[in-house]
Amino acid sequence: MQPESRQALLHVAVASCLCTATVYAGVFDGIFIQVGYEHYAEAPVASLPAFLAMPFNSLINVAYVLLGMYWLRRRARAPGRAMEVWRARYLKDVFASMALVYGPVQWLRIATQLHHAAVLDQWLTLPIFAWPVAWCLSLDRGWEPWLLLAIECLSLGSYGLALLHPYGFEVALGAHIIAVVGQALRTHRRYGSATSGTSLALGTLSCLGFVVLKLCDHRLARWYPFQRLTGHFWSKVCDVLQFHFAFLFLTNLNTGQRLPPEGKVH
Repeated sequence: MQPESRQALLHVAVASCLCTATVYAGVFDGIFIQVGYEHYAEAPVASLPAFLAMPFNSLINVAYVLLGMYWLRRRARAPGRAMEVWRARYLKDVFASMALVYGPVQWLRIATQLHHAAVLDQWLTLPIFAWPVAWCLSLDRGWEPWLLLAIECLSLGSYGLALLHPYGFEVALGAHIIAVVGQALRTHRRYGSATSGTSLALGTLSCLGFVVLKLCDHRLARWYPFQRLTGHFWSKVCDVLQFHFAFLFLTNLNTGQRLPPEGKVH
């Protein structure tokens, strides 16, 4: 494993541990969040252990881990100096490390149906959506580590909205999605190609599926095709797909990026 890959894994691991400690310290105990199998259309199987009680909604989380491992192993490409390749690999590997962490966190929520696990699942969703914004800005502005950190901290801080209103998380997530799509379109216009445009379109459709299928989980269960493989399950399939298409989009932009101005290289 390359040094930048180890650094990316370490940064994500440390941040995830800090978030976990914050959640289990009770900082977000006042947040309203739905827990319990009744909030899922997939019926739990009593004969299975807790970590497989909802087998399809549980096992889909393996896909996040496989996706993260796949992209960690992929080579990063960028025009110019070796340092540009190092930075491109770091950006890619942070995103891949987020996928590696997110799968087990979601599985923990499904398996335990505990408030702390549900809060952690929600909270870690936000910086994942924020990272493509940071990645796009790094293509525009050059390498600014403090900007990357500021974006992630702002994203994590936005979860405080959930303490102020029962739908605070949904507001924060909606703002993240709008920011991602808007910044992706802007960056695509500057550095994109037909290939990146296809990835952006498919990623946006996957994001739409992720939101709609999850919201319509119980409604869709009235239809036979969604009674075993439920809307929530397919929303997670869409989530994995939007992750993958985001990787394709951003790595394609890396290869099409022009070299940053000298003043922007630190």
